[in-house]
Amino acid sequence: MSKYKTAIVNSSSFGQWFPDHMKRLEAIGSVERFTFPNDIDGVTLAEELQGYNLIISSVTPFFTQDFFENKDELFIISRHGIGYNNIDLNAAKEKGTVVTIVPPLVERDAVAENAVTNLMALLRQTVASSKAAKEDRWQDRAHFMGNNLTGKTVGVIGCGNIGSRVAEILKYGFNTRLLVTDPAINQEWAEKHQAEVVSLDRLLKEADVISLNASLNETSFQLLDKQAFAKMKKGMYITNTARGALIEEEALLHAIEEGIVRGVATDVMVSEPAPNTHPYFGSEKILITPHTSAYTFECLQGMGEKCVTDLERMVRGEQPDTVVTVS
Repeated sequence: MSKYKTAIVNSSSFGQWFPDHMKRLEAIGSVERFTFPNDIDGVTLAEELQGYNLIISSVTPFFTQDFFENKDELFIISRHGIGYNNIDLNAAKEKGTVVTIVPPLVERDAVAENAVTNLMALLRQTVASSKAAKEDRWQDRAHFMGNNLTGKTVGVIGCGNIGSRVAEILKYGFNTRLLVTDPAINQEWAEKHQAEVVSLDRLLKEADVISLNASLNETSFQLLDKQAFAKMKKGMYITNTARGALIEEEALLHAIEEGIVRGVATDVMVSEPAPNTHPYFGSEKILITPHTSAYTFECLQGMGEKCVTDLERMVRGEQPDTVVTVS
């Protein structure tokens, strides 16, 4: 009997479209799927995963210090994604657990394209007008007046792997004026694409559209708060494919009521899955999708391939790629 047991944790997409990934895991040892509440505590999570020494994880739950202190042998957590803010890396290193992520380029195009797709659906009221057509309300088409994106001033907050691709699509696809803010901006990239590197305050004041692509950390938590919305133009739009907690929810709802924000497209929520009783669902100005930005066949194939290869290398005693627990 194999000494390896794999747990697939809170990932509904892994292995669903590419069964070969599951077969390769089963060649290593037993495989089990788990779905836990987002807020499960570390001690309980460790108890539930006793005996599983290989983990493929989603964006939730949180693998805290308590989890690692109470978990038995654990060789690797391979994130089925590029973020790892739900894993205590210091605790993982102390445990001797390797943590890996999907290389950023795997998700780059899929997530960036979805940021723009959702933004355009918002600008042109695609969902509402399609619903009207299905309900035989063609006479209502004049109610679905939208806005052009071409020629607008777009602000990209967080201009790394995905944000830079969003910026390129908006710059060349829609001839936008491009404002970017990022503490680690690639100046060579910015000059090449004629992006204006500006302060966050200036971006908030001048942008007609904002794309949120920043990582979530202590400096970006609720980056768009009441004070930030007060600096924005009236009638602006937001697209968010990064993290829900970049926005202070109550402040956003107030900004919509005040006419500052004309529309928001978000693929992410503070707590996922978000119940349909969440206040966002009560606003016609907010377009919500269930964290599907990476859901293309090309992207999910690449993500799954990386996770499986991580585990295969681990059991062979080899070092996986894209390790984030290195010193």
